Formats: sequence, structure tokens, C-alpha cells
Amino acid sequence: MKQIYIYGASGHGLVVADIARACGYDEIIFVDDWNNKFQSFEQILLNTNIPMAIGIGSNKTRKKLFEKAKLSGFELVTLEHPGSIVSPSAVIGEGSVVMPLVVVNAKAQIGNGVILNSGCVIEHECIIEDFVHVSPAAALAGNVIVGELTHIGIGSNVIQGISIGSNCIVGAGSVIVKNIKNNKKAYGNPCKEIGENE
Repeated sequence: MKQIYIYGASGHGLVVADIARACGYDEIIFVDDWNNKFQSFEQILLNTNIPMAIGIGSNKTRKKLFEKAKLSGFELVTLEHPGSIVSPSAVIGEGSVVMPLVVVNAKAQIGNGVILNSGCVIEHECIIEDFVHVSPAAALAGNVIVGELTHIGIGSNVIQGISIGSNCIVGAGSVIVKNIKNNKKAYGNPCKEIGENE
């Protein structure tokens, strides 16, 4: 029996659980500190032999829980749905989740705790730093860099060679043709910085 903890029992956690099942985990054990239908993190601290995936969509919360789990001795597993296409030369970091129909092409580097959501495309030699969320159907052309904790909105497109800073929010459907600085909110076609992401 192959067991896994999913830390977070919300909608995103349910999707992560489905991916874990597709990856061969037989028993899914949800852990949630805010829903008393499930065990809390403190209640599982004696069972660090069971690996864990973080089922939280918020980048900052996911980072916090990832670090707490690592500090407590849990193994954070990387889940790649069998319906995704990941180049053998790509590197996927610890605790990241690759959802169905995702494409990760040659020499892409994906950091720790990243969400590559359904149907997104990460082209050759992209660098996606830790705790980024690339939303469904977003497409990043070759050699794009995305900084830590940034969220790329659903259906966005990023042309080749663009750098998007850390802790940014890129709105849904944006077309990114210029670099975006750190800590910015940006949106539109063409995408423009519209304010600070506090």
C-alpha cells in the first residue's frame, strides 16, 4: 500500500490527490489545519515515514507549509501526471506538481514547490523559480525566466526571452512582450505593469 499525505483539503488539494492516484499512490490521507474533518499537521508528526505533497494554490502559503514540512522531516514528493510530457533533459524540483496535458520542453528548469497547472506549456530552457504557479493553458516560449512566488494567470502568453520578476501577479489572458519587474501586478494585451503587489 503506497500512502501519501496531501497537506490541504481544498479544491486544489483534490486535484493534487487525483494526480497522486495517477502516479500510483493507493491511499490518500488529507491533512488540513483549518478543517477538523481531517487530521491536523501536529497530529501526523510521528509519521514522517509517509511522503507528502502540498495541496495549496496560494504561493506564499504553499511555501510556508513546504518549509514547515521539510523542517519536520517529511519527504516532499514531486508529482508528474502520466498525461504530461516532460523532456528527459528538464529538471523538476522537489514538491512540484505537474498536471495533465502539461508540456515541459528541453532543458527547462522548474524549481521547488511549483504548480504547472493543466495544459500549460513551458518551452525549452525556461527557468521557473521556487513556488511559482503557472495557470491552466498559459504558454511560455523559450528562455523565459519567472521569479519566485509569481503567479501567471490562466491563458497568458509570454514571448521568448522575457524575464518576469519575483512576487508578481500576471492577470488572466495577458500577452507579455516586455520584462516585468519584481513585486508588480501586470495585465493586458500587451501586458503592462499596473501597480505594486504588496
